[in-house]
Amino acid sequence: MAMSSSPAVLKRWIALELKRLRGEAGLKQKDAAARVGRSQQHVGYLEGARNLPSAGDLELLLGLYEVPERITFMRELLAAAKKGKDWWSGLNEAVPQWFNLFLGLEAGATDLSSFDSLLVTGLLQTSEYAESVIRADTDLTDEEVRQRVALRQGRQRILDQDDPVRLWTIMDEAVLYRRTGDATVMHEQLAHLLKMSERPRIDIQILPLDAGTHMAQQGGTFTVMRFPPDMVGDPGAVYHDLVTTGMYFEEAADIAVYERTLARLHAMAASQEESRTIIQRALKEVQP
Repeated sequence: MAMSSSPAVLKRWIALELKRLRGEAGLKQKDAAARVGRSQQHVGYLEGARNLPSAGDLELLLGLYEVPERITFMRELLAAAKKGKDWWSGLNEAVPQWFNLFLGLEAGATDLSSFDSLLVTGLLQTSEYAESVIRADTDLTDEEVRQRVALRQGRQRILDQDDPVRLWTIMDEAVLYRRTGDATVMHEQLAHLLKMSERPRIDIQILPLDAGTHMAQQGGTFTVMRFPPDMVGDPGAVYHDLVTTGMYFEEAADIAVYERTLARLHAMAASQEESRTIIQRALKEVQP
């Protein structure tokens, strides 16, 4: 249910819903703002998920949009968004401002689909593998490394909750052979992938080295996120992890392109059973 989702997801959906309802009412943003005695910038911040609306603003806007029956539900969402606490609040030093949104969306997603071309996807990394990846940034202190490893491990709780996220990841075969840490780290990581691939809500596919060219080569690693079905009208989101920031795509047309790309990769990649065989082969070549 949406009420149990992350504060970031609730805030985002309230914004999307306000924008959708205004559109259905046939009002421009500036007109809606004038009718409720607010500035266009204020309404823009609400629709852009920069700010949460007050209960008063919510009632005024929903009344203007002629959907007063939505007031009780939306006020409950608003209360849940304000009351909720992000699980990573104790690791703030390890979380860049631009990454906060991703953590919130990931925590509230029902389905995550990713293509990973360089590394094992973060949700399936062992702590030792994650530490090796993070230590590639030689400017980090040991404490910063510790916090970032803890953050990456904390993200994995969504795989173990009562209603775990549905995870589907396609990884380039080169990921299995790209040495990260020593042989022991790689051996344990590959063994972990095999173990996780046996879970019913985790699908791991390997894209063979000889699979040929594909559209994702133009953009690299990305994740498509889907949210609870009671968040009617939410198109989902796409996230790209870059070196110094992250990019988000939330327009339905953009998301559709990434979903078509994933569908093509799904067809090109080895089946789940064949992928396990490929991982086992790589595992045998790594001797601790």
